[in-house]
Parts: sequence; structure tokens; C-alpha cells
Amino acid sequence: MVPTDNLLKPTPTDNMIKRCEWVSHYSATDMMTKYHDTEWGKPLRDNDVKLFELLTLEIFQAGLSWEISLKKRSGLNEAFFHFDVDRVASMTEADVLRLKQDENIIRNGLKIAATINNAQIIQHLQATFGSLSEYLWHFTDNQTINHHITRSSEIVAQNALSQQVAKDMKKQGFKFAGPVTIYSYLQAMGVINDHESTCDFNPE
Repeated sequence: MVPTDNLLKPTPTDNMIKRCEWVSHYSATDMMTKYHDTEWGKPLRDNDVKLFELLTLEIFQAGLSWEISLKKRSGLNEAFFHFDVDRVASMTEADVLRLKQDENIIRNGLKIAATINNAQIIQHLQATFGSLSEYLWHFTDNQTINHHITRSSEIVAQNALSQQVAKDMKKQGFKFAGPVTIYSYLQAMGVINDHESTCDFNPE
């Protein structure tokens, strides 16, 4: 006999899940939905490999789309040794030329070279700040900035924080790290929380 209480409780379905408006036109199994549900906006700390990967994905999507960058994610992981900072930092111009022929990635020579350069800068930050994570989170005193978004149209392309971080990253020597790219990066790694307030995946 089925308990009466169970009859009163609807079976959870994906239709009952509330997500941010920007992901609503993707199916529940789409990679963009999975990225939104499992990664986007979740505070990421103490994992320089993952932070390096996210930064590289942001750089490669510039001028294209995040969806394209995600589709090339596995290829980029293979091309850049799963974002082992030291191995990428030791790559040479010969590697740039080789990767420009790799159909599994976005074949932009400047972005490939920038990734190698950025690995070298991350090495420097690890020596001076302890980690890339410590460097990035120090801008907000290790706090997440929640913009209490109610709809996607409220999300900006850049703000004073991303401008500050981008300016300092440029000073450190990073390439392809402008304020728009860095705003998206800060969203991705959870320094900025731009999940809508009603989203079931809002970390707060």
C-alpha cells in the first residue's frame, strides 16, 4: 500500500527546477545547462589548475561564445597538459605553431601564446602570493560579491571590480585579460555571484 503522504508529494522533474533565465532555452542535458548547474558561480578556491583552465576558456571564447569554448574544452585540456601550470609555462614557439594546426581547439596563435605567457605569470604569482587563488580572492577579501540578480538583463559586461582586477592582471603581465573577460571570469569562479535570486543553483 502506498503511503498517503507520498501521494501528496509531486515527483521531482526538471520542469520544477528553477534556473537562471540565460540557460532556460537549453535542454536539461545540454552542456551549457550542466555547466550552469555544476560549475558557474560556485566559489572556486585553492585549485590553481582549475582556475587556470577557466581563465583560458574565457580567453579563447573572447569574440566568439562561451558555448564554442565549452565545446573545445576537452581539446584545450589535451593541448595544454590538463592545465599543468609548469608544463604549459615551459612550452615554446614550436608548440604555438603545432597547436595552430590542432582542429580540436580554437586555432588562434595569439591566444595560444597568451596561455603560455599566462602560465608563466601564474608561476610568479604562486611564488609571491602563494597561489593564483590567493591572488584572485584577495581583491574582495575572500568574499563573494552577490549582485542579487532578479533577471539576466541586469547582468553587466564589466564593473569597477573587474576593471580593477584586469588593470592589476595587466600590470602583472597577463595577456587577453581585459575587464569584460575578467568580469566573466569572476562570475565563473564565484567571486561574483550573478545567479538570479530565484535560481535553485544560486550558491547563496
